[in-house]
Amino acid sequence: MNVLRYALKSAFKSIWIEKWFNLIAIFAISIGLFILCAFVMLTLNMDSAIERWSKSFGIIVYLSDGLSREEEEKAGDQFRSDPDISEVKYISKDTALEHVRSALGSNALILDVFKGNPLPSSFELKIKSDLLQPAYVREKASKIEKMDGIKEVQYGEKWLSSLNTATKIMKIFSIFFGGGIFIAITFITYSIIKIFFHRRKDDIETLKLLGAPRMFIRLPLLIEGMFMGSVGGALSSIALFVIYSLVYAKIAEYVPSIKLIITSMPIFLYVLVPVSGALMSLVGSFIAIGRIRY
Repeated sequence: MNVLRYALKSAFKSIWIEKWFNLIAIFAISIGLFILCAFVMLTLNMDSAIERWSKSFGIIVYLSDGLSREEEEKAGDQFRSDPDISEVKYISKDTALEHVRSALGSNALILDVFKGNPLPSSFELKIKSDLLQPAYVREKASKIEKMDGIKEVQYGEKWLSSLNTATKIMKIFSIFFGGGIFIAITFITYSIIKIFFHRRKDDIETLKLLGAPRMFIRLPLLIEGMFMGSVGGALSSIALFVIYSLVYAKIAEYVPSIKLIITSMPIFLYVLVPVSGALMSLVGSFIAIGRIRY
């Protein structure tokens, strides 16, 4: 207990004496963690957008002309029995024509040049969101197209592939970027702690002559490192939350629908950032004091 009391007192005394070094380190750590958190928020928003889009993603199956009602119902039953399809919606020729007329508005008169209804009946199929991989959807559409009574199958293949690729790139980049930030924060703390150690060399020599154990000498330096990381992390969390709130509120004034698109980081991640900063700095401190012989 006495060792911990001494370590805390010594660490905070050093933090005040070396305040400019500490401020520089805290500022650098907070910038690194802020950039990382902003990137994580961007990735979360992209995932959220893809998840919302996936709920409305569907395969449109156009039926061949001349099918009887029984044949259409048979095709519908096949789709409903498929475990990979979460929703099946039938659109008759007449309903499709009404939708087109409504979409064209005053230009709907151009449909009068056609004799009868030129539109086919169709099914809108919703694939389960966990199966929305380009290769799988492509294979599924190909199988459906080979079924009897199917004229054509359409889905947003290019759009699905682009979103899937973008998501993978973002996640891979997040891993490498996060690793880079970890190395940077560890190196910053390592350098600062090493400087602190050499600036206190005389005091440390005195403690060694008095028989102080290594942990008695090292613990204050570890506490200083954790302090820099945790404060830097807390500042980055606060800055990110304030900037996000201001930007979100300002944009929402002009584009209210943005509320349905942009999402913030979960609260636990804001709390996790200072903890992560402290752990990263602790690693740097351990490396620093471990490489110094005394």
